[in-house]
Amino acid sequence: MRVFVAGASGAIGLPLVRQLTEAGHEVVGSTRGGSSAEKIRDAGGIAVPVDVFNREQLVEVVTQAAPEVVINQLTSLPAKFEPKKKGFYDANNRIRSEGGDNLIEATAASGARRLVTQSISFLYELSGPKIKAEEEPVDRSGIHDAVLGHERKAMADDRFETVVLRYGLLYGPGTWYARDGHLADEVRSRRLPIVGGGAGVTSFLHVEDAASAAVVAAEKGTGIYNVTDDDPAPMSEWIPVYAEALGAKPPRKVPFWLAAMIAGKPIARQATQGRGASNAKFKHQTGWSPSIPSWRQGFLD
Repeated sequence: MRVFVAGASGAIGLPLVRQLTEAGHEVVGSTRGGSSAEKIRDAGGIAVPVDVFNREQLVEVVTQAAPEVVINQLTSLPAKFEPKKKGFYDANNRIRSEGGDNLIEATAASGARRLVTQSISFLYELSGPKIKAEEEPVDRSGIHDAVLGHERKAMADDRFETVVLRYGLLYGPGTWYARDGHLADEVRSRRLPIVGGGAGVTSFLHVEDAASAAVVAAEKGTGIYNVTDDDPAPMSEWIPVYAEALGAKPPRKVPFWLAAMIAGKPIARQATQGRGASNAKFKHQTGWSPSIPSWRQGFLD
């Protein structure tokens, strides 16, 4: 099968290109240029430079690739996790909305039969069940407008089949949680504390498993799926394990008001009220399962 991967040089993109080619698929991957093209080629793909904000150019590139399936892994996150910094989410919101919209049009123009596109599993309302299934209400306060808007447009388009993968919080190479990532440095400096009682639940996912889910979704399933590991856990459990894995001192504890002042209220609320996500639907309908079923193993490895 011929597959076009948008965002092929990212934290999920590179392992995805490798896994797709290992499975026998022919992969064309988009890049902004520079050294990223070489990384895509090393992973087994064909690298093509393109500006995803230039709709005409993107349509031309994807159409020339003639894919059966298009996979969207477009993200643009800063190297440092500083959510209270002005404009922190702007680039990522733009690439999700404007870049995502352009990719929808390019998918249709190319004649591809299927679009697999990424989303996030930590967008549910902070009420009700601690572990959320896909039909649970999402938070429409505005902080998730870009990703929810892209989901809606992709799902409403009848020119191709759509699979939306709502990924858990990503860890592994190329993420903030990598051993050389920003949050690892914050933990070593004891600047990533447990907020309040640390009751907020997180569902994690290793980038290799995020990639393997996209490989499966290229051929199986339809609709929206949570894609996480099997072990949603409260902050009070996972941060101490993460610190231990890094050889760091145990995390400090801070009250909600202080965390809200430093990191912002949305992050503080996630730390104290966050909801995890169930991967049961995706596992049942496609046969996928994470190779790293728990962050407890993944952090240590």
